[in-house]
Amino acid sequence: MSWTVYILECADGSFYTGITTDLTRRIAEHGAGKSEKGARYTSGRGPFRLVHQESHKNRAEASKREASIKAMTRAGKLALLSQKQ
Repeated sequence: MSWTVYILECADGSFYTGITTDLTRRIAEHGAGKSEKGARYTSGRGPFRLVHQESHKNRAEASKREASIKAMTRAGKLALLSQKQ
């Protein structure tokens, strides 16, 4: 099973980073705006724009990458996003 690390840009310009095995479902859950289905952080911050995604072979790798992205400053995240363009 492949895991995806993703970054959403929220309507307020902030970024949310997460992991999932089903990106389409997960983004829909964020859009639902319910904390039990989407992240509490994204509740009320939609609509969202997927700005980054990367695949990892297992949850452990994906979780480590998620943590490293979350530890980045905003400038670091913007640099990561600019590399993909």
